[in-house]
Amino acid sequence: MGAEGPYLQLRPLGGGREWDVEPTHLHPLTGAELLSALVAEANARSRRRRSLGDGPPSVP
Repeated sequence: MGAEGPYLQLRPLGGGREWDVEPTHLHPLTGAELLSALVAEANARSRRRRSLGDGPPSVP
């Protein structure tokens, strides 16, 4: 997201409050971490659509 002094500022993929972290505490995402984040984001979008009534009908 940005930098403030010696810290980097991060924010969750889906939005939310940012936090500061030392650059030495970060590492590039592994393939598994990236896939997990993308699936979590897709699931959250699906839940939001369903709560708004925009998703496919539920199976009884």
